[in-house]
Amino acid sequence: MRRVPVVALLTALLWLSGIPTAAGAQPVTIEPTRGELLYTTHCIACHTARVHWRDQRLGKDWGSLRAQVRRWQGIQKLRWTEEDIAEVARYLNTFYYNFPPPG
Repeated sequence: MRRVPVVALLTALLWLSGIPTAAGAQPVTIEPTRGELLYTTHCIACHTARVHWRDQRLGKDWGSLRAQVRRWQGIQKLRWTEEDIAEVARYLNTFYYNFPPPG
């Protein structure tokens, strides 16, 4: 008796069920947020991920994180709006800090 490889069997079942396989799947694209775009455009050259993970990081909570974003955009003379500052802080919080959001 001949055995059918499991991968071939699963591929056939997926094909018969109508579920798209990897060959027919469309790539999923996720648009970056404004905060991510601002950060990657203006900050990532000096700030690698390590700066956010270090023990001496200056962002200790949501308020201080936002204050640091405001401080550094001022040092760099970026003229960001309060919404821009909030967006960058939100991006950093999502990917590095995970502080509870404000009220």
